[in-house]
Amino acid sequence: MSIEVSTLHTLPPYGMACEEKQAFLTEELKALSLHHVQRCPAYARMLEAAGCAPGDIRSYEELPPLPVRLFKEFSLKSVPEEELHRTMTSSGTTGQQVSRIFLDRETSTLQSKVLAAIMADYLGKQRLPMIILDTSAVIKNRAMFSARGAGILGFSMFARDKLYALDENMQLDVDGLTAFLEKHQGEDIFLFGFTFMIWQHFIDQLRKTGYQPDLSRGILVHGGGWKKLADQHITTEQFKDALRETCGLTRVHNYYGMVEQTGTVYMECECGRLHTPVWSEVTIRRPEDFSVANVGETGLIQVSSLLPRSYPGHVLLTEDEGRITGVDDCPCGRKGKTFEILGRIKQAEVRGCSDTYEQK
Repeated sequence: MSIEVSTLHTLPPYGMACEEKQAFLTEELKALSLHHVQRCPAYARMLEAAGCAPGDIRSYEELPPLPVRLFKEFSLKSVPEEELHRTMTSSGTTGQQVSRIFLDRETSTLQSKVLAAIMADYLGKQRLPMIILDTSAVIKNRAMFSARGAGILGFSMFARDKLYALDENMQLDVDGLTAFLEKHQGEDIFLFGFTFMIWQHFIDQLRKTGYQPDLSRGILVHGGGWKKLADQHITTEQFKDALRETCGLTRVHNYYGMVEQTGTVYMECECGRLHTPVWSEVTIRRPEDFSVANVGETGLIQVSSLLPRSYPGHVLLTEDEGRITGVDDCPCGRKGKTFEILGRIKQAEVRGCSDTYEQK
């Protein structure tokens, strides 16, 4: 590797222009692919079947992406069993298979450090008081603990004082929220939750009760559950308008990510664009021949990341459609590609951190 794994997280998240980043990712992903070929026989056979020799590639886009669904069907790992530190599972509705992602300590630590570097760009380096727009039952109930619980725990490391806004019956804790806001009056507050949960339980109950907490100093990070909102014909603009009207929240950042590449999150900036950080990249592939699409062209989303060391999840083909919206040209000043998600491909399984929640 040209860069030591232990120093990867020190790179500026959005400081590398696209052309330089392409060369950087090609070198690093080539080396990472060889790492997995040597340690994961199943991955080596897949590349051989695809006619790909990682050492000969000229661009990381020549590496064949693995469909994310493979992690439902196979136990893919690049470390011995005794080195496993944690196994992550994706969310899935009843009867669906779930992805199983095997992490060693190196990979788990790298994921946490990179996530911290990305979030510091949006929240600052100081830990903030945090309101989790969910229930603590997600963490307490191991049956509910998968991507949703892991997301809450992962983002909670940026907090120095936490409050769950919903009780175990998914009812708004008005007294607790009021006391928390009084305690932290005049401070910035970090809020985190899953999009559909926020809409169905937080915004809805604020509207019904008339309670209007002052969250004008809040910074909300949210993700997952967009399909359910889309099914109800609720747009991103309506979601943001509702937050502004009910509690004064104006700093709202959506993010795109998946358990198959934990730690790699694509954050929405102040200008409404999803950004690719230096450790990862989004490529759009044409569905008819999997060739690389042009800027603005709709296709399948491929995600590439330098973080997966203990399993061959570094180049993945998702089940989402999207398009690149710009390259090194976002008004926010962050370099790299920006993109948007257009939805799930037809006949893809519905899954996500909050898509699995069903009202009892």
